[in-house]
Amino acid sequence: MDRKNFIKKGLMGTGMFITSAAVGDALINDIDEIKPLEPIGYNHLPNTTSKIMENTVLHKAGTRGHANHGWLDSHHTFSFANYNNPDRMHFGVLRVLNDDRVDAGMGFGTHPHDNMEIISIPLEGDLEHKDSMGNTAVIKKGDIQAMSAGTGIYHSEYNKNKDKLTKFLQIWVYPNKRNVTPRYDQITLNEAERHNTLQQILSPNADDAGVWINQDAWFHMGKFDAGFTTEYTVKKPGNGIYAFVLKGDITIGNIALNERDGLGIWDTAAIDITAASQDAELLLMEVPMTL
Repeated sequence: MDRKNFIKKGLMGTGMFITSAAVGDALINDIDEIKPLEPIGYNHLPNTTSKIMENTVLHKAGTRGHANHGWLDSHHTFSFANYNNPDRMHFGVLRVLNDDRVDAGMGFGTHPHDNMEIISIPLEGDLEHKDSMGNTAVIKKGDIQAMSAGTGIYHSEYNKNKDKLTKFLQIWVYPNKRNVTPRYDQITLNEAERHNTLQQILSPNADDAGVWINQDAWFHMGKFDAGFTTEYTVKKPGNGIYAFVLKGDITIGNIALNERDGLGIWDTAAIDITAASQDAELLLMEVPMTL
């Protein structure tokens, strides 16, 4: 796929629906829809206007797109729905990184996806998942969910709890294979195994640790004591790394990051990571920079 079509594909998507889990009334909406937009140049890979070092791009938490719809409070690292920032379309094949809060009794009604790898990481509470393949499951903190939308899939996600909200990350990655048979994967991880280490939660290999997707991508999560230092080595030459701080303060190289900051790095073989606060938590996403 050439660069123009790659960017254009990243700006296209299908609409979604919301419903109340309690009432069941569906409403057509554009909250979680990637709308067709006119591509403006080739403004990423890398984003030259936002670099703080030659091979990095920094996205501070407060610069993310924000949409508060009452039942759904969402922060968008990359352009999504009504948030359109031509400088922030994607990082390599990482297209969507949404930080969502869903109120009790609410959720996303049945909606379609195709040709996208979709990863959900619950941070608090739980979500009930149903899809057109017949899967019904509940994902909770400590779980990782991955779907290959492939030729097409419908699914819904609800916070069925009556008295507590749900927080989760919604991540979309472009696949390296189109029109595959849709598939669903979900695992529960031992969060204690990421203490002062990087626990692999996703890879391209079904036999490796974590869930797997149709892309040469590796995701890791870590929870660190203050002052702990580690190194992450890129697994596939040419891949970039997008670091997202879930909690606390972390330094990567000489760049200080705070909670919900994101840092993209490319043209590197390894990065140094230091926790600057106790129980700092980090999500690392290694992804190809081109299709």
